[in-house]
Amino acid sequence: MPRFVTHLESALDGTHLDANQLQTLHAGRPLWVKYDLPAIAAAVDRDIFATRDSSMFRYRELLPVGDVIQPVSLGEGNSPLLPCPRLGKQMGLENLFIKDESQLPTGSFKSRGLSMAVTMAKHFGVEKLAIPTAGNAGGATAAYAARAGMQAYVLMPADTPIVNMMECVWAGAQVYLVDGLINDCGRLLKQGIEPIGWFDLSTLKEPYRIEGKKTMGLEIAQQFDWKLPDVILYPTGGGTGLIGMWKAFNELRELGWLDSKNMPRMVSVQSDGCCPISTAFDAGERFAEPFENASTAASGLRVPVAVGDFMILDAVRESGGLALAAPESKLETWQYQSTQAEGISVCPETAACIGALEQLVQDDWIKPDEKVVVFNTGAAQKYVSMQVPDLPRLDAQGEIDWRKLID
Repeated sequence: MPRFVTHLESALDGTHLDANQLQTLHAGRPLWVKYDLPAIAAAVDRDIFATRDSSMFRYRELLPVGDVIQPVSLGEGNSPLLPCPRLGKQMGLENLFIKDESQLPTGSFKSRGLSMAVTMAKHFGVEKLAIPTAGNAGGATAAYAARAGMQAYVLMPADTPIVNMMECVWAGAQVYLVDGLINDCGRLLKQGIEPIGWFDLSTLKEPYRIEGKKTMGLEIAQQFDWKLPDVILYPTGGGTGLIGMWKAFNELRELGWLDSKNMPRMVSVQSDGCCPISTAFDAGERFAEPFENASTAASGLRVPVAVGDFMILDAVRESGGLALAAPESKLETWQYQSTQAEGISVCPETAACIGALEQLVQDDWIKPDEKVVVFNTGAAQKYVSMQVPDLPRLDAQGEIDWRKLID
């Protein structure tokens, strides 16, 4: 099949740009990738995807690569959609699912976006990739750059989890620790673009990470037999995944491939330690103000400024959804609750979604019989700096009265 991309389009003012050239932003804001959807509908049957390999590139007609561009891939995609009956019962829900992105090659949903971004950067002749990151995006960039034979430069806050640092080092990236937040990393990165020749892979500063993240929405549709769930809760830092899924659902609807009339209500979830999106939502604003003194154990949510803020808020409002902030003080409790109930390695970002879910069910905003999907965006094992509870220590040479100990 050919490549069905028609052009790139400014998400803010609709300006068209050439999709056959390397592009970043227009007027400082992100770009959409646009497709000839009628041509796709005429050429492709949705059932063909089930016959292909399980990577996200099985949807290639709906992606920038088509059959023309060779993907830089580690087999990302097809993460399991796991029913969660015990956690659902605790929440008062009959149909709760977790889409477990922790099982992707680099341990998080970042595999999707960075696979696509690196693929397209290589296609356009880029040699040096640079990214500011609060955690998982750096590891994914380093891994896919190594896979592509490209050099990666990663700038991350000095208090980023050590596992994320080591992922970058192992994959051969040049890593720089910054005494500041991710937006400070981005500011310093910008200073190296011209003298070093870096291409900036920051969230939404090139148009293709959205297309990789879009595959989460395509997968959900296929996994639910082309009937979309009622509600999706998504932990939101830069928000690329929420934006990408909403784009996917709209494209599927235009293609006529959905067997459900209603679109999911999209719920953007942050921690109250860093919640620019929910603050703007509550104020009725389309653009978010920078969040001062951002602090959260969920490093992926510690994004005080999002270049795609209006795209997140547009998607949430168009879907009839919400943008919420969960209490930072309860993230650990919700993380334990979820993992103990279902055995799924839930990261602290996802724990915020569990807290939001609990509140929304209590408020009757989510009904007991509605089909709900929570995204687990990364593996809990990456957060080795989180506090471990006091555990009993046993004398290896002693005798243990187990009944007394356990009771």
